[in-house]
Order: sequence, then structure tokens, then C-alpha cells
Amino acid sequence: MATKIRVLIADDHLIFRMGLRSLLSGESNINLVGEATTGSQTIEKFKELHPDVVLLDLRMPDGGGMDALAVIRRANREARVLMLSSYGNEEEVYQALHAGAAGYLLKDAGRDELLAAIHQVHAGKRWIQSSIQALISQRADRPELTPRELEVLKLLVAGLTNREIASVLGNSENTVRNHTISIFAKLYVSDRAEAVGAALQRGIVVPTT
Repeated sequence: MATKIRVLIADDHLIFRMGLRSLLSGESNINLVGEATTGSQTIEKFKELHPDVVLLDLRMPDGGGMDALAVIRRANREARVLMLSSYGNEEEVYQALHAGAAGYLLKDAGRDELLAAIHQVHAGKRWIQSSIQALISQRADRPELTPRELEVLKLLVAGLTNREIASVLGNSENTVRNHTISIFAKLYVSDRAEAVGAALQRGIVVPTT
């Protein structure tokens, strides 16, 4: 008898978890070993249950999916994590895969695609939903923001002026202005409003809930 794939669901949406639970419980070769609803709980459940595959939501309370992914991959470089998200933004997909996710699937994917993704990831292969494949190529060709530029961009999205950003970061206004000029160039935009729009659309900055 073939060994069952031991799966951990990590998602804070009850209705979605119930749907996954119903779907996976009907599969003879999959064993649902547990569920988690926060980033920190996901890490605890992973260490406790040692699942073969983690179905991990990108945005969750208490650390979120990206933080959980990072900790899980540090704890076990062979961990197989399939991101299962409502969001297919360019930056979030890129960062998840760059951080070690074995696959990325949108929550509106069909049953057959989800099961195929689980089996592929369990087999040590990568699975990226076809509808977001192009995002990976697009993102790979874009210049990286530095950590400081990302901080400045987040404060721009929050609506702070250059003077306010300088105060928060302990920089001069001139330094902040130079950062914004570099940010505009890397995002291919010409002003603050366009930078904010690009940051949100591409998922570089994720709105807080």
C-alpha cells in the first residue's frame, strides 16, 4: 500500500479550510494531519506534525505566510511548501518562490490542479500555476529595491511626506529625496502617486488589515 501524503493546511479563513478539508478527506492517498490559522501556529504545527506538504496561505495573522515559510525553511531545507493564496501579485509570487516555496497556486484553482500541485510538490518538483508563470519572468527582469528604499516606499504608501519620512528613518530630507528618485526609476514611474499605485498593484507593499 502506497504511503499517504501527510498534509498540513495553514489558512485563517474557516470556510476555505472546510472546503479543503472536505476535498482532501476524499483522497485515499492524502492524510490531512492538521490545520493552523496563524503564522506562528503554522510553525508550531510543522515542528510537531512533520507534514510532507504544507498548504500555506500568504497572508495570515501573527507573522503571516512569508514569515512562517522562512522559519520552516530554516528549520528544514527539505520542507515542501505550496503557497495557496488569493493573491497573484508579481512581487509576492516572486518573494515566496525566492524564499523557498516549492509551488504557488491561486485559491480559485480547480480540484484537479490542486491535487496535481500537491503530488508534484511532494515528489520534489516545482509547481507554478500557468496563469502566473509570466509574472516570474517579468519580475526577474526588474531591478531590486534596497532594504532602505523598501522602507521609504512603505512610508510613501502610508502617505508620509519626505520630511516625515526623514524624521522616522533618521535621515535628511535630501537623502530621502534621493531614495525616492531611485525608487521611481526602479519602478518605472514618474511621481509619488504612480509609485504608490505600482507598489500596491505589484504586491511590493501589502496593505495592513
